[in-house]
Amino acid sequence: MALFRKKDRTAVKDARGSDMPITSVISSEMQVHGDISFKGKARIDGTVEGDIRGEYLVISESGRIQGNLDLETLVCHGRVEGDIKAELITAHATAGINGCLTAANLTVEAGATLEGEIKAARRQQTTASAPAKGAGRKDTAGKKAAAAAK
Repeated sequence: MALFRKKDRTAVKDARGSDMPITSVISSEMQVHGDISFKGKARIDGTVEGDIRGEYLVISESGRIQGNLDLETLVCHGRVEGDIKAELITAHATAGINGCLTAANLTVEAGATLEGEIKAARRQQTTASAPAKGAGRKDTAGKKAAAAAK
């Protein structure tokens, strides 16, 4: 019965990421000043002042980040002051985000606080293969206008 086996690609990606073990933790007693880059899955329980770039990030309720995030997946229970770019963002009820969110998939639970701008990310393949609106039309229109003026 193929009807029940078909899954959304995003759900599959999220499920795979949630099964990954957390390889890095910034505990609630820690404060980090500076940029962070990581692979795999990380969790922040403490405070970070700096930009973060990585794959799968979980921000716990005690987690605080002041900086920009560039991730594949973000699961937020804590606070973020900065712009976020991610393929998948999940803001839970305790989350507070202040900044520009750019995501292909965004889930917001009731009670989460979002302040700022929300943008839908586009796939690079789609935008690269699709011609720009009006591409090639300016020259044609210009030529028609010049011919009509004669």
